[in-house]
Amino acid sequence: MKIGILTLPLNANYGGILQAYALQSVLKQMGHEVWIVNRLTRGMPLKMKILSLVRRLILRIIFHRNVVVRTWPTLKEERIMNQHTNRFIKENINTTELIGSERNFSHLKKYSFDVIVVGSDQVWRPKYSPCLKNHFLHFIRTQNTTKRIAYAASFGVDNWEFSPKQTSECSNLAKLFAAISVREDSAVELCKKYLGVKAVQLPDPTLLLTKDDYVKLVEKDNIQRLEGTLLTYVLDLTAEKKVIIQKVINEIGLTPVSVMPENLFREVGMKKLNSCVSPPVTNWIRGFMDAEYVVTDSFHGTVFSIIFNKPFLAIGNSKRGMTRFASLLRLFGLEDRLILTTEDLDLNMLKTPIDFAKINQILKINQNQAFAFLNDSLK
Repeated sequence: MKIGILTLPLNANYGGILQAYALQSVLKQMGHEVWIVNRLTRGMPLKMKILSLVRRLILRIIFHRNVVVRTWPTLKEERIMNQHTNRFIKENINTTELIGSERNFSHLKKYSFDVIVVGSDQVWRPKYSPCLKNHFLHFIRTQNTTKRIAYAASFGVDNWEFSPKQTSECSNLAKLFAAISVREDSAVELCKKYLGVKAVQLPDPTLLLTKDDYVKLVEKDNIQRLEGTLLTYVLDLTAEKKVIIQKVINEIGLTPVSVMPENLFREVGMKKLNSCVSPPVTNWIRGFMDAEYVVTDSFHGTVFSIIFNKPFLAIGNSKRGMTRFASLLRLFGLEDRLILTTEDLDLNMLKTPIDFAKINQILKINQNQAFAFLNDSLK
């Protein structure tokens, strides 16, 4: 079969890239021809750019604050910062032509897909989907025979964020799907209550590949061992998270290492552009290979800690969706690994071993359920 995968735009997000890679790899292993729909990342709206510029000019000129005036990169600067992640996508992911806007999804008809799979990631969260109904395949004509499937689609939260209009539109579209699976346990009830459809919970696509599958990618790129064995992968590094990380370092005594860019563009601007370049995807994976312990506020950072059987501490990231963490950790009985503040940190827990033999058994059961779902729904 010819299968298209519709997910969030691929950019410098390691988890987003690898979940797309993983789902494509699994479907290819099943004997299908697979494309990821290549979409243009939505930039900051013009109104927001103007407001940001005005605010920062005031801070700089009137209050003499040393702040960056332009906090968003140009397309050229973005290509420089994403050079390594773009290379990984080009070398390892088969994509369609670039879909430049939400209005151009109809261009996909030239591929004559037998199936379009929506997922994974937070594809059904309004804040990440400017035209939400396209993630429910509105652009496919009703009479079209293309089969519609959702694999581990995520709302990101356990409350309903759709407007009444979005609920009505997406409910009608969801009923056209041949099969729906969602990533979080709470999403099963959301689908039933608000969309009027049955859904099953299945794991994120990255969990369908083995540790060895990811190690092969690292070996292909000849990525050398990183310095340090306490991996910190923190997307939103606040003062409180710095305190948590330092407490972990003091308690465990390992040397920290990061797989993040040295700086963020919004903080340092174009003058330090080279320090904002994202490390290669395989460098990120190597971090989990070599780690003796992981501290992360990332959903996929938590996932890869599980895949590589590394003890970890997950710091809940409410800004990016807490439900994802809670559901994942409930699945594996690891709720005690999730904290929100420094007050939640139990230093004794840091040294409590995780029963990864049990974790791997649970993972195998969930992988089998996922493969059965894909086999049945693609018939």
